[in-house]
Amino acid sequence: MPSELEVGQIVEGTVSGIAPFGAFVVLPTGKTGLVHISEVADAYVKDIKDYLKESDKVTVKVLSMDPSGKIALSIRQAQPKAQRETPSPRDSGHRERRASSQTSFEDKMQRFMKDSEDRLQDLRRNTESKRGGRGASR
Repeated sequence: MPSELEVGQIVEGTVSGIAPFGAFVVLPTGKTGLVHISEVADAYVKDIKDYLKESDKVTVKVLSMDPSGKIALSIRQAQPKAQRETPSPRDSGHRERRASSQTSFEDKMQRFMKDSEDRLQDLRRNTESKRGGRGASR
């Protein structure tokens, strides 16, 4: 059991509590640190419970330690770059968002162009019917 932590060190910990702003993690030294919600994943985290639950084992990086004993931790910075690019949220509501991030730029552009063309077509139809209505009333 390591006796001292150092800034930049990567260690295993256990989630001991979840709060709206982050997760508390018990470290091997017995001390507790906080993983702020912005340090859970590279993607935007709306609800931390989508990613973590109590008693989860997590790998964290020590970001800072202040004299009062507060320890700032990061899960996302402890992961290798390749893993960081594909977040793995727990609930199925995020699966669609994750799948869309794996589609190519060309596919996204094609879908955008099709949606845009459909909207323009609807707008033209709507505008033409209004013009026809005004012209007939004169």
